[in-house]
Amino acid sequence: MGRLFGTDGARGIANTELTCELAMQIGRAAACVLTEATHHRPLFLIGMDTRVSSEMLEAAMVAGLTSVGADVKLLGVIPTPAVAYLVKKYGADAGIMISASHNPCEYNGIKLFNGEGFKLSDQIEEQIEEIVLDRKTQLPKPVGGDLGRVSRADCAVDDYIHHIASTVPCSLSGLKVALDCANGSASVTAKKLFTSLGADVITIHDEPNGININDHCGSTHMDDLIETVKRYRCQAGLAFDGDADRCLAVDEQGNLVDGDRLIAIFADEMMKEGTLKNDTAVVTVMTNLGFFRFCESKGIKTCATKVGDRYVLEEMLKNGYKIGGEQSGHIIFLDHSTTGDGQLTGAQLLYVLRKHSERLSKLSSLMERFPQVLVNVRTDAKGKAKFPEDTVIKERIDEACKQLGRDGRVLVRISGTEHLIRVMVEGKDFDTINRIAVDLSDVIKERLQ
Repeated sequence: MGRLFGTDGARGIANTELTCELAMQIGRAAACVLTEATHHRPLFLIGMDTRVSSEMLEAAMVAGLTSVGADVKLLGVIPTPAVAYLVKKYGADAGIMISASHNPCEYNGIKLFNGEGFKLSDQIEEQIEEIVLDRKTQLPKPVGGDLGRVSRADCAVDDYIHHIASTVPCSLSGLKVALDCANGSASVTAKKLFTSLGADVITIHDEPNGININDHCGSTHMDDLIETVKRYRCQAGLAFDGDADRCLAVDEQGNLVDGDRLIAIFADEMMKEGTLKNDTAVVTVMTNLGFFRFCESKGIKTCATKVGDRYVLEEMLKNGYKIGGEQSGHIIFLDHSTTGDGQLTGAQLLYVLRKHSERLSKLSSLMERFPQVLVNVRTDAKGKAKFPEDTVIKERIDEACKQLGRDGRVLVRISGTEHLIRVMVEGKDFDTINRIAVDLSDVIKERLQ
């Protein structure tokens, strides 16, 4: 993690941690770094989610970009993966998404994409951080006609919807689906997209007011979607997060289908179709043990990366793998997208259901999910810095791993987006792993105080 950027952009509480001044500085620095090798007036796209602070930060980013001579095209409220897609379609030099993803409304963030629609490398982010924080670089100050100009892309939402719809080769008629839009970016796209594909659509949490984004809804709060699926007898439910780059599902019985099970479904389907490059799916170290056992039984190879869809993508690009993602619902279909895309994931899932006339409960049950306990230990920047060197914590983790053996595992890591130490314990017996997770979290709290 860098000084400004975590695993998914720069993020913090809007107007205190992520200020207008900081956003403006990031805009200036990004314009200089990302267009260093170009010899034309640069063009940046800016999209945003529905938070009350998004327009404020958009204005600051516009000021920063135009002040160094970059043009800006505003996309309005739109999903993060739409920005990644439209950067290349519109021939822009870079894209910016203003969003804090699944976090509450008081947070916001800045995600940057290069001209190919990919998230920035660590090296590029470090260059931007050096300009913003060290202030050793003299930035240009054009005047008159050399200042950047601002325009709006009124067709951005429709262009993105058309792209996702084009990946589904048949009508989804006959499927009833419930959509939880998290009062976020999917509120402007999901109903229109899935209706255009022929599905019978029921939407919830699609009336954003600036402060209700992710508020007991979306992919981090599944209860309302589960109830809706059962009440209206839907074949499936899809839940997105605030910027719609994640998707989790609910089967027709109201059971959660997480990212691991979704990737298992897709990898198995691609294996049968002969489109799974090198018979490999890319996941992370947080992926459930049941996924790896499922893949072993199907002859599917797996590659596990650090947590973060950027690391999944790096591995996919390096070896040409076609499917990868995270338990949280960040899933990348490299043939169709350069980043995780919740609505693309949902559309592909419904396509598999429609193609095979199969129940989601049956497809998802093919992967046995091992019990998993997650505990978040709140700390501060000092605690996060102390954690890697604490020998007592290391010893307790090693002891827990030995106790679980091959039928379980322990993963303790620093959050890339929040002041948390995340403790994950997995195994066949819930009571055992729960006790280990509580014991470890208590030790971490005590040692990092």
